[in-house]
Amino acid sequence: MPKITLLLHNIRSTHNVGAIFRTAEGFGVQQIILSGYTPYPKTTNDPRLPHIADKLTSQIHKTALGAENMVPFTYYESLDEWLSLNNTAKKLPIIGLEQSDRSVMLPDFIPPDEFALLLGEEVRGIETQRLTKCEHLIEIPMRGQKESFNVSVAAGIALYGLNFK
Repeated sequence: MPKITLLLHNIRSTHNVGAIFRTAEGFGVQQIILSGYTPYPKTTNDPRLPHIADKLTSQIHKTALGAENMVPFTYYESLDEWLSLNNTAKKLPIIGLEQSDRSVMLPDFIPPDEFALLLGEEVRGIETQRLTKCEHLIEIPMRGQKESFNVSVAAGIALYGLNFK
């Protein structure tokens, strides 16, 4: 099974974040990186006002059900900060989950042994400037009329597809 780092950038909903934590724990994700306006659970020396950190942590817990305490995570104000650290340290290849002309359908994609999976915003997906940082783009085949899945559902489908090749 591959070693996966999840990148959650500008995910708006605490419920989506909590569901992703729970799914990530179930699939053995190594760590979650949260950035931008993505809500995150309370941390040591949390810079947010205590009542805000407590409220967001409680909301995330409703769907994470404790997984937020089981999967290591780090919050960065800017995804660029993590990308810069990744370029100088580990150099994890970044795989974006996005519909694009250069996307490979998930069933056809063979993942590397270790990588970071980038999930985009609920409505707009991954920003164009972030797509250029992705070495690969993968897409979930769809048969219905909707254009996309909910981000937490898409994360679960992608993690399953990437783990069981």
